[in-house]
Amino acid sequence: MRLNIPYTDHRELEEIAKVLQTGYFTQGPKVVEFEKMLAAYVGSRYAFATSSCTTALHLALAAWGVGPGDEVLVADFTFPATANVVVQLGAVPVMVDICLDTFTMDPADLERRITPRSKVILPVHAFGCSADMDPILEIAKRHNLAVLEDAACAIGTTYKGRFCGAMGTMGAYSFHPRKVITTGEGGMITTDDADLAERIQLLRSHGGKRTGYWYEYEEAGYNYRLSDILGAMGVAQMEKLDWLIERKRALAGELRQRMAHIPGVQLPAEPAWGGHIYQSFVTLLDDSLDRDRMVADLRAIDIESTLGTYAMHDQPIFQRLFGYRGGDLPNSHRAYRQSLTLPLYPQMEERDLDQLAAGLAQVVAAQRSK
Repeated sequence: MRLNIPYTDHRELEEIAKVLQTGYFTQGPKVVEFEKMLAAYVGSRYAFATSSCTTALHLALAAWGVGPGDEVLVADFTFPATANVVVQLGAVPVMVDICLDTFTMDPADLERRITPRSKVILPVHAFGCSADMDPILEIAKRHNLAVLEDAACAIGTTYKGRFCGAMGTMGAYSFHPRKVITTGEGGMITTDDADLAERIQLLRSHGGKRTGYWYEYEEAGYNYRLSDILGAMGVAQMEKLDWLIERKRALAGELRQRMAHIPGVQLPAEPAWGGHIYQSFVTLLDDSLDRDRMVADLRAIDIESTLGTYAMHDQPIFQRLFGYRGGDLPNSHRAYRQSLTLPLYPQMEERDLDQLAAGLAQVVAAQRSK
């Protein structure tokens, strides 16, 4: 059983065929259509497709003017791209611990880590679960900080009726194959700020601005564009987004029922503030269970699994550059050591859910008996 299988059908092929027939393969009308669909869906004024969520995060911070001497407050439990882009701009990532129930930024720890050099707060909506945004936005307003939401895993996730990625100054989405919708690789930036949108558009394509038939280049920008072939795939995927979310939530509910009796396994939280879309089904094991051994034992019975994600302060690069030590952020450290991601994808059937729950119960029982 694989960890994830992207969901595609004839619609992706039909949309891609339209692009192939035009001969216009680089960023073009299908990308614009994709951008408009996503902006309308989440309620943002502007949306800009990019080659990945990593480039979306980098471009958003660059457009905001983040650079040497600045600090960006980053949720510590995340994929390295979230913090890497800060380093690439010459700024300092200040890691913020998480709440263990949601795996998202702890607003109380955030407040403690703000300094006069702080410029941006970068919360992560982990695995399809929203961070607690009201206190984060209040802290940002009080300290005059921008908020860049890492919504890589959270297209369609809501927080008190608002869409993740559309609450802060900017949002960034991912369309990697493990995400709810996919273009193979790709990302998107959203914002309501007209001046910021103009700067994102400038920097996304080499720093050039059209003047008549050609461009004048005002800045040393990037080539972070998405191709029209992938934009076409995004259009087809957006058409099924609501169904994909509904399907994954239903499957997650079935898994929760089947796994509720398994000791030592904390199931994903359903916070009061909004709907978890279950980009991934991430559990937290108690300390009596060996997560790495469990991954191996599950693989032995044909069930793929992996860790949740990474604690940035535990990674050698951030320890070397910024002096972090393993365990400095205890909740993130524990999540890094004890989180376990289990299979969840739309094509799963009843027998798959039964196999997964039974397999997890089997390997947990085997460990606890020793």
